[in-house]
Amino acid sequence: MDSIAIATLMDQSFIAAAASLQGSDEQLVELARADDRHFEQLVDRYEAKLRRYIMRFINCSPEDAEDIVQDVFINAYRNLNGFDTGLKFSSWIYRIAHNEAVNHMRRITVRKTVAVEDDKLEALAAEVDVEHELHAKLDHAKLRAAVDRLDAKYREVLVLRYFEDRNYDEIADILHKPSGSVSSLITRAKRLLLKEVEAENAGLL
Repeated sequence: MDSIAIATLMDQSFIAAAASLQGSDEQLVELARADDRHFEQLVDRYEAKLRRYIMRFINCSPEDAEDIVQDVFINAYRNLNGFDTGLKFSSWIYRIAHNEAVNHMRRITVRKTVAVEDDKLEALAAEVDVEHELHAKLDHAKLRAAVDRLDAKYREVLVLRYFEDRNYDEIADILHKPSGSVSSLITRAKRLLLKEVEAENAGLL
């Protein structure tokens, strides 16, 4: 059998194995350390999620988010051997994304509008105890603007908790903060958001 045929069989074997692989992220990391093609599976799993998270967090353009995500995966790949597979890969990759997004935010001065799904905004409005009448008159554009006006440390915990559906322990891991601090940040962020919403709609009631 010639070398081309052997290579083809190897590729086919990998494709078949990858198609049947239903392993965890951590198992894929172990495999990726020996075969780069498994890292591509991790990229497939997280690329869209991280792009969306970055756009929500720092209000950047899709093009900027794509560049940041590429930096995230380059950083992750370079440090893959240092990842402890006893920990959660999702928190590790989100922490890298957080750091890359913050670095990008420090390099720019213009913040752009962030796109957030309406159902997520509805859930957040309910969480901050917006009065029913006020909630009924509050359009999503104004709620997006209110979120956008928050300081980055408050905006990010709201994005991670309500738009990325991360629990308190995961957020603590991503931000390198104690869970109690995360809880306090989220509580404070909701209070500040409520004030922004009430101020935005002061003339409506």
